[in-house]
Amino acid sequence: MQKPVICIGASFVDELFHAEATVLKATTNSASVTKTAGGVSRNIAHQLALLSVPVHLISVFGSDSDGRWLKEQSMEAGVRVDASVTREGLSGKYTGILDADGSLFTAFLTNSALEWITPDYLQTQSELLKQAAFILADANISVEAVQWLLDFCKATAIPFVLEPVSVPPAKKFQGLDLHGMYLLTPNEDELPVMCEERSGLTQHQIEELLNRGVEKIWLHNGKHGSALYSRTQTISLHAPEVEVVDCTGAGDGSLTGYLLGKYLGLPDAACLRLAHTLSAEILKVNGAIAPNLTQETLLSRVADYYPDFSSLLSF
Repeated sequence: MQKPVICIGASFVDELFHAEATVLKATTNSASVTKTAGGVSRNIAHQLALLSVPVHLISVFGSDSDGRWLKEQSMEAGVRVDASVTREGLSGKYTGILDADGSLFTAFLTNSALEWITPDYLQTQSELLKQAAFILADANISVEAVQWLLDFCKATAIPFVLEPVSVPPAKKFQGLDLHGMYLLTPNEDELPVMCEERSGLTQHQIEELLNRGVEKIWLHNGKHGSALYSRTQTISLHAPEVEVVDCTGAGDGSLTGYLLGKYLGLPDAACLRLAHTLSAEILKVNGAIAPNLTQETLLSRVADYYPDFSSLLSF
């Protein structure tokens, strides 16, 4: 039986307003609207399941119709949700305003209810967590829950991944002892707020996080690509040029691709190429999921963006 990836964190209804022209402040803007299943951890779990990776989701759903719909969307993709919490009340909602070029203008988050994922609750799921190949959490959950996961993963030698999500939740982890963390995935805005040192130099910020116990730091720089840092090496990779339809979920897709690569036993350089490829494919569709991609199709498309991919494979 294959070990699952366990994703812990947000499940939201994504309601996205796509402006027909450049967004103007303090006035009415014409837009179209789409509704999709979202939430960082839920998105990653959903896409991993579509790519034939066994996955469990520990999240919080409301008892309303949106909560039932979010569960159905996840389970239809192949995600196990029986370790999640269902609470009385409304489900979480992410409302995004997208500019005419597909970029995010602003967004609102309501009813996340992720305070239900406590250390005590995670302890009740410890037998499931012990089975994990990887444990991923998004920074929407509490510092206390992340600290419990760090301690758990350090004791069990399970690789633990933290996705900072955005600047406000990332700030919570400033100064936290990060020993036990396999991978941290900030972008250029989230990286400095997680550091205590006030240096504006990226290298100093990376060194601080490595000294605080992180094994690898994967810094995302949007259209400029990304760089993976460890104590022994730095791997940089350019991002493919694609016509953006919707930027929602591109970062989630990138991390999904990396986790798929690691699950398949690929080296970091190949994992980054797989990650950027999945992100590019998601940028070309509405919503945070590329629903028609299989594992085989995705692997075949990497060479379209990165012709050296096959030379990096370890199997």
